[in-house]
Amino acid sequence: MITIRTARDADLDGFLTLASQVEHWFGPMVEEPGVHRAGGAPHRDGAARGAAAAAAAGPRGGRRVGAEPPTYHVHWLVTAEHLRGAGVGRLLMAEAMRRYVTGPGTVEVVTFGPDHPGAVESGARVFYERLGFRPGEPADPGPEGGSRQLYRLDVPVRRM
Repeated sequence: MITIRTARDADLDGFLTLASQVEHWFGPMVEEPGVHRAGGAPHRDGAARGAAAAAAAGPRGGRRVGAEPPTYHVHWLVTAEHLRGAGVGRLLMAEAMRRYVTGPGTVEVVTFGPDHPGAVESGARVFYERLGFRPGEPADPGPEGGSRQLYRLDVPVRRM
């Protein structure tokens, strides 16, 4: 059973393992500060939020978002290789939307450009499109030199 919860310092090793599974698409990540922040407690200012899709064996996915209304940023989202397509990423995004995105505003994420090998293999573009994101303008290339593209999701005012 997968549970979505706030990331803990003890999740860091699990997040580093997840990061190592996608380094072939993103370039070196294990030493990146953002990955370390995703695996630890949220920053004191609340700007960086980490969550874990956890099972008994440790993190099976993780994400970090920046909640700076009216623009919210998905800084990092990864699912364990063997669980991609099983709904873990969707659960992580649903929890982030419920917890941090109040609207009105826009959620932004930079993902693979259409010509990047990871665009199809990872399923990232299709994943975000199924969540309602739409492709935007090209973004700066990734650290490995691959193309990137901004995706956006408009968020209306949340009705209570």
